[in-house]
Amino acid sequence: MGSGLLGAKTGLKVRELLETLPILLLLVVLCGLDWALYSIFDTIRHHSFLQYSFRSSHKLEVKVGGDSMLARLLRKTIGALNTSSETVMESNNMPCLPQPVGLDARAYWRAAVPIGLLVCLCLLQAFGYRLRRVIAAFYFPKREKKRILFLYNDLLKKRAAFTKLRRAAILRRARQQKAPRHPLADILHRGCPLLRRWLRRRCVVCQAPETLESYVCRTLDCEAVYCWSCWDNMRQRCPVCTPREELSSSAFSDSNDDTAYAG
Repeated sequence: MGSGLLGAKTGLKVRELLETLPILLLLVVLCGLDWALYSIFDTIRHHSFLQYSFRSSHKLEVKVGGDSMLARLLRKTIGALNTSSETVMESNNMPCLPQPVGLDARAYWRAAVPIGLLVCLCLLQAFGYRLRRVIAAFYFPKREKKRILFLYNDLLKKRAAFTKLRRAAILRRARQQKAPRHPLADILHRGCPLLRRWLRRRCVVCQAPETLESYVCRTLDCEAVYCWSCWDNMRQRCPVCTPREELSSSAFSDSNDDTAYAG
């Protein structure tokens, strides 16, 4: 019974861990997608960068020759128009390029820590339930006693029901073995060694094929087949031909205690 409860708790724990698996997979997918997008945009930013440089210069100069008054007047008037300039202009497409920002280690830790806490809670949930029961038993001992008696009686009922089901299955398989086989099956069993493996009788408990070490019940009109391990587990008593009143419940269960309800 203890192994059954342990298996149930283990199954519950595994189921809860499986329920956290989609969240973990979603986190991994999102982190991977973030890294992939950052790598793509960073590659685009590095390999798509273009820079343009434009340089231009001009010089305007008017020369007036002569020493006359008109020449001097023109030199003073038109000389103000003499200009020179040089233009240098640089431009790039940096404002049009993506500027990706990668997540740092702190961001990844912030995303992973809640998932880790959730997994730890799933693993430690059974201990929390036990602690809850211990606290409740400390403050309400009579209620705890009633709970234990109820669980014990419930386990005894389940064991009795399981014993009936297993005995019924053994009886059904034994009746199927005693049923006459088709003559063709006997002919194939004798004449074709390759088919003997599938035509052999099987253990009425575990359905293992009959071997030389198998035990065949010596009771008349029974001849139920048992493998040696099942026959030993049955304490060398055939449940097919032995009356139910003579069989102890311990022959069908892992406990040596007889079925008795606690009050």
